Amino acid sequence: MENRDYNIIVITGPTACGKTSLAVKLALTYGCGIISGDSRQVFRGMDIGTGKDLDEYSTPLGKVPYYLIDTASPFEDYSLYRYLDDFNKAFREVNSRGLIPLLAGGSGLYIEAALKGFSLPRTPADSELRASLETMAIEKLEALLMKESPQVYARTDRSSKRRIIRGIEIARSAKNPGPAEPAPRRELVPLIICINMPRDELIIRIDRRLDERIAQGLVAEVRGLLQSGVPHEKMIKLGLEYRYAAMHIAGEITGEQMTAMLRNKIHRFAKRQMTWFRGMERRGLRIHWINGADAGRAAEIIESHRYSPASE
Repeated sequence: MENRDYNIIVITGPTACGKTSLAVKLALTYGCGIISGDSRQVFRGMDIGTGKDLDEYSTPLGKVPYYLIDTASPFEDYSLYRYLDDFNKAFREVNSRGLIPLLAGGSGLYIEAALKGFSLPRTPADSELRASLETMAIEKLEALLMKESPQVYARTDRSSKRRIIRGIEIARSAKNPGPAEPAPRRELVPLIICINMPRDELIIRIDRRLDERIAQGLVAEVRGLLQSGVPHEKMIKLGLEYRYAAMHIAGEITGEQMTAMLRNKIHRFAKRQMTWFRGMERRGLRIHWINGADAGRAAEIIESHRYSPASE
């Protein structure tokens, strides 16, 4: 029989599907604190390209508290290891305030790692290894990661070369482990709601949102980051919008090419996100699928379960 208790709600789904709006509606209804499950919204000054939509958290019915947004500098290397530590702190704070934790975002690796309480080695960056792997094709990097460690391969988000290379670093480090990591925090019992929608409808939403971000000043945001001292090489690694806007600013591509390339890459990224979420089910996480950001259906799912706060 399915366990009907939960101690955290999760709202996830592909990019542009309406996660933030749905999460805010549910937070107002059930008294939640929203914890971001996005790998880039932690960075200050990266607002348009990451879709923070901070105005959505301020509603006529009051402000919804949010966590893990604007907590790091874009000059920093923000790792999954650090996210897990930050997530655990945010989870405890939400609980201490008598709120229901609600994890909302689309970074599947970060969400799954947080829910399962992955214990990761504090693996330092290996600049020489990164330089030697950077020129390899993504398919060869995936094969190398599988050879190094099928276990690390299975829990690595392979949507970018940067993350696969990081997985290889972790896999090699695990063969010569340092001190043991602290035990993970209490077990989470998630109630996961994933937004699904027809592919053609999602593509329309992605394209419309991209046009809005460009009109809002995406290129100006990236130019400001570059002028503040964030290296071009770092910008290339901060996600699709930042990569192609930086290439446009550097004169490597035109504005029209930037937009066309972003459309194509984000469409493919959304498909990979859905593949990851379906994989989460195969890896043992129960997911409730809803058609679109349907607040009524999400509420039905929540009300058919019982919130049981996590004990310290």
